Amino acid sequence: MTTILRLPAEPGQLTLPALLRRNAEDHGDLPALSWRADGAETGWTTLTWHEVRRKTAVLAAGYTALGVERGEQVLMMIGNRPEHWLTDLALAHLGAVPVTVYGTAAPEQIAHIARHSRARFAIVEGARERERWEPLLADVSVPLEKLVVVEAAEAGPHRSYGSLHATGARLYRPDAFEKAWQESRADDPLTVLYTSGTTGDPKAVPITHRSVVVNALALDRVVELPDHAAHICYLPFAHIAERMLGIYLPVFRASHVHLCPDPAAVAAAVRALHPAQFFGVPRVWEKLAAAVRAALAALPEEQRAAIDAAAGTAREHVAHRERGDQPPAELEAAYRQARTTVLEPLLAQAGFDGLVWAASASAPMPLDVVRFWAGFGIVIMDAWGLTETVGVFTCNSPTGFRLGSVGRPLEGLELSTADDGEILVRGETVFTGYLRADGTVERALDPDGWFATGDIGRIDEDGYLWLTDRKKEMIVTSTGKNVSPALVENTLKEHPLIGQALVHGDGRSYLVALLVLDAEMAPAWAAFRGIDSDPAALADHPAVRDEIARAVEAANARLNRTEQIKRYRLLSEEWGPETGELTPSLKLRRRVIHDRYAEPIEALYGES
Repeated sequence: MTTILRLPAEPGQLTLPALLRRNAEDHGDLPALSWRADGAETGWTTLTWHEVRRKTAVLAAGYTALGVERGEQVLMMIGNRPEHWLTDLALAHLGAVPVTVYGTAAPEQIAHIARHSRARFAIVEGARERERWEPLLADVSVPLEKLVVVEAAEAGPHRSYGSLHATGARLYRPDAFEKAWQESRADDPLTVLYTSGTTGDPKAVPITHRSVVVNALALDRVVELPDHAAHICYLPFAHIAERMLGIYLPVFRASHVHLCPDPAAVAAAVRALHPAQFFGVPRVWEKLAAAVRAALAALPEEQRAAIDAAAGTAREHVAHRERGDQPPAELEAAYRQARTTVLEPLLAQAGFDGLVWAASASAPMPLDVVRFWAGFGIVIMDAWGLTETVGVFTCNSPTGFRLGSVGRPLEGLELSTADDGEILVRGETVFTGYLRADGTVERALDPDGWFATGDIGRIDEDGYLWLTDRKKEMIVTSTGKNVSPALVENTLKEHPLIGQALVHGDGRSYLVALLVLDAEMAPAWAAFRGIDSDPAALADHPAVRDEIARAVEAANARLNRTEQIKRYRLLSEEWGPETGELTPSLKLRRRVIHDRYAEPIEALYGES
């Protein structure tokens, strides 16, 4: 279990600034934050905890000079860069409330957040972001007054981050800095997160210092990590997962954050750093698995057979652990040999040889992906939670896990289900309600303190939670049958050629699907079979279409009649946040896909 470091106050009274001071005093020479210059593949710049606190103090003075006041929200649209990370801490030390806006947010969403938050200041990354925010300065319905631009060459008439930092260095006074953060209280908001949402306007969720600390303490009781472990920070800071994993938990644990602003470079960062922990939403684990499968497909048959045999041994070993059994001595010896001779060299190439904690959350994890990684001895400890629960509410752990489940509640939290299967939660880390534009809170709990999450699931006899789907996304066919689209989609995606899937059928007599070829696996599959075709044209190749037909037939054989796919359309272009089909946390935006592909979907129902 992770060592709990000295707590400078009672847990219920702790604030993030108090923990940062602890880190500077107790662990000042340890690395805290590392990043690479734009485009660089080597050469990390690193700040120690002592240096982080000094820079935080300087920036706090700069933001004070800008006019930032205690209690007000300050908006940010910056990637995973040191300017964001340090600004976040600086604003918290002033008692201001940093609010990160997704970089993929549409103009109307940005305007809504700016208007709702009543923010006077926004810090943006460069020209692309500046151009999206500038119109709001002239919008009389938006109180936005000033932009700070991180990239100096793109600042134009606005304040540059560099000049703000220089002002802070000139005006910094230690006594003023210490006085400001000591006025903060545990129940003060540490941030406000605007839910990405698959439909409707984002809702504002206030997160307090206390709820973050309580969640961190509960996680450390179940998460086994080396002290001061490294974390690769690549998910958006507008998402509760990266706020906890990339900012709050590292400050709480005095661990080491490596910033990775380009999600496409995550695999390279893993290979370079060999981290002890790695968190990925299901789509990240799917893409990593697809890349490994593609590499394995190119190996000689004899080598692939040896890897398959080792993977079988590893899965058998994991199955015993899952049941809570001690693996038999013969299996234990076989697994150790398979890991040493076959699996670890492969894991080392991927950077996962030192991995002791692999985790996922945000959406149901396809079981075939979990089993794939179990074949390398990696158990993905799936977790579940919401922005409204400060992230993790339930999780699996090495001492108790069920593949396919999202684990059991953290200590002190309660879980239940309503008659229709909707998951209900209660506990200290559950928020009380959504923040209104006037600063009041719209209570979201029932009279007994339960929050209805909108997720559907079941709790088994051992207390493990199994997710089914989102309540609002359940398909009700014209015959009145309820269908979980995620269940059907994950079954379809078990075939390595199918990277993404969307099932449609609400109010219809049968289901249809849009299927997207896996961008990693499809070219490798084709090359192995001697198919010389442009990747963009693979969706039309007869061999590929025949294989997809077999994949759909195999999936249907495992589904009941109502869940089976009658017709489908195969697409070659991958969906993503930039093109709008996925949320920034890589969940399907079903309404967007339905609207964008309305004609092809309708055509599937018109086919004879």
